[in-house]
Amino acid sequence: QVQLVESGGGLVQSGGSLRLSCVASGNIWGLYDMAWYRQGPGTTRELVAEITRPGATRYADSVKGRFTISRDNAKNMLYLQMNDLRPEDTDVYFCRAEIATSSGTGAHDTWGQGIQVTVSS
Repeated sequence: QVQLVESGGGLVQSGGSLRLSCVASGNIWGLYDMAWYRQGPGTTRELVAEITRPGATRYADSVKGRFTISRDNAKNMLYLQMNDLRPEDTDVYFCRAEIATSSGTGAHDTWGQGIQVTVSS
């Protein structure tokens, strides 16, 4: 069993900053690509940013220059530093990770439960 738990969300004014964290726990043999997604009511879940284990990153155009994704492999942690937040960034943010639970199995996607980020104008 593996689990992803997000933290750090909340309410912030437009122009402010938040830092999301996600910790992976459980029977983890390998932790590979990790990512942040977001989803609003009635919308599809969209990729915000992703990072490979060595540290290569990719961002959605809407957050480039404002958000920074990073990870700490020793601690099984994923982060998202969000600066210059805008009301349109309001969403539920989800952590996703590719996790292998043994050397004999492939990696599978695991999702966190999501955390609310609200940006007031």
